[in-house]
Amino acid sequence: MESKKRFEAKEFKDIREIIRESANKYSDNIAFVIKHQEKNKITYENITYKRLLEDINKLGTSLYKMGFKGKRIAIIGRNRYEWVLSHMSNLLGGIISVPLDKDLQYEELENSLIRSGAECIIFDEKLTERIQEIKENGRTQLKEYICMSEIDEFKSVKELISQGDKLLKEGNKEYLNVEIAENEMNILLFTSGTTSKSKAVMLSQRNIASNVYALQCLEDIRATDTNIAFLPFHHIFGSTCMVLMLAQGVKTVFPDGLRYIKQNLNEYKVTIFVGVPVLTEAIHKTIMKEIEKQGKTRLIRIALKISNLLMKLHIDIRRKLFKQVIDALGGQLRFVITGGAPADPISLKGFNDFGIKTAQGYGLTETAPVICAENEWNKKNGSVGVPMLNDTIEIVNKDENDIGEIRVKGPNVMLGYYEMPKETSEVLKDGWFYTGDLGYFDKDGFLFITGRNKNMIVLKNGKKVFPEELETLINRLELVEESMVFGLPDEKDKNDVKLSVKIVYNKETAKEKYEGKTEQELYSIIWDQIKEINKTFPRYKHIQHMILTSEELIKTTTKKVKRQEEMKLILNK
Repeated sequence: MESKKRFEAKEFKDIREIIRESANKYSDNIAFVIKHQEKNKITYENITYKRLLEDINKLGTSLYKMGFKGKRIAIIGRNRYEWVLSHMSNLLGGIISVPLDKDLQYEELENSLIRSGAECIIFDEKLTERIQEIKENGRTQLKEYICMSEIDEFKSVKELISQGDKLLKEGNKEYLNVEIAENEMNILLFTSGTTSKSKAVMLSQRNIASNVYALQCLEDIRATDTNIAFLPFHHIFGSTCMVLMLAQGVKTVFPDGLRYIKQNLNEYKVTIFVGVPVLTEAIHKTIMKEIEKQGKTRLIRIALKISNLLMKLHIDIRRKLFKQVIDALGGQLRFVITGGAPADPISLKGFNDFGIKTAQGYGLTETAPVICAENEWNKKNGSVGVPMLNDTIEIVNKDENDIGEIRVKGPNVMLGYYEMPKETSEVLKDGWFYTGDLGYFDKDGFLFITGRNKNMIVLKNGKKVFPEELETLINRLELVEESMVFGLPDEKDKNDVKLSVKIVYNKETAKEKYEGKTEQELYSIIWDQIKEINKTFPRYKHIQHMILTSEELIKTTTKKVKRQEEMKLILNK
């Protein structure tokens, strides 16, 4: 099923068409606000849609002059205007964009650069030390290093914009007139995983443009909106939503950090944002704590009963009734979109109860990303909504409860995994992408997700962890016979998991090299080694809990660990 009601939108074949249309249609609208902070003085710089396109063309023309036409340029850093500018300059000139996670450890970053074949990197000045090390080691194909800010030793984005301006005035139109191959790889995006096992997803401009069009038809996003860019742009959900906001003429602002959410919502009078559940839940909890602190819990409960009764009579006074709550969030917040992990229904209902609309969606990097979403006409508790209008979703290999693997076909499905034909053929069959996720459709056509693919651990913040990458390193420890990494339900937060490991220690090694040591002492030795392994990974991949045993893990006849059986054992102890 797809929604019969929809918003009007114009479909484009590539991202350049989207940006050019917006620069024309919303010429004087503010696209981005840049906050400048010098000593005690704060100023705000407004970038109009007209200026955005001009800056893109100038930077792109410079990149062409430097010889990067048809090449690969990596981008790494926090969400900021220069990140958007770099990514858009790549795309509007058909340069392959390689967005990288700023939290990657040195080895992962270097390997990603080597594997991607990037010849240039545009980076945030906060990463200068790491970039300098990569440059000195010389193991990548990088020829140019461009900083997003002006610093010594490196070229800057500002400098290149200035050079591009001169080139354009001299009549250099190569960048402006290049033909965009909308069905060829234009974005190379690494999924979570080890550098040897992580997959690089190949996406085309049509993949993104088609998804943006479907989202425009589905969600109520207005040219009068102010969006705050919480989601990291190196994440496909973050970068596709960024293009979506640009397609709708929205103003986007940048957060100062999670500690300043409330301040930023008020400072910019934010009306809309896209976030992961951990963020939306944190905001909702803050509201509820404030209500409790002011001793207004009973008053709010009574107001909610009145509001719900009036809603049944089609009288909506939520935003008037809960004006104080909305004022605490800047006074203008009207719409919250969440994705990347299952959202807590309580917090979503909480926002809706106060008159702030919510929608959650489901998708993957491989589908650029959204394949299913809610909107104001299609909402059902626990579901992730209905298929996007240009996607076909099927449930295959169903069990007795009609639960099976989710597969999807549509213009947003990736081209494949870069230099991984075997892995590509395992998930792409006859135009269908097999998600590896389990779910079912109810009688009204709403999709419900019942589980992720077999081993992957999805954290509440949307980050994905593959146990095998951690197990490979843990199993190398001399005291470790075998291990199983899993997500242990968090006692403090039932919607999250604590990354944990069950380790079987090698009795012979313990006897030979650690004679006389108790199991508790062996635990301390191994735990110290786990902490060292943690240092080689981003924080979200850190093991937080360990179980030590001398008993062999439960296995199949082919010696594969029965993870579900092990989990039952762990949870029942």
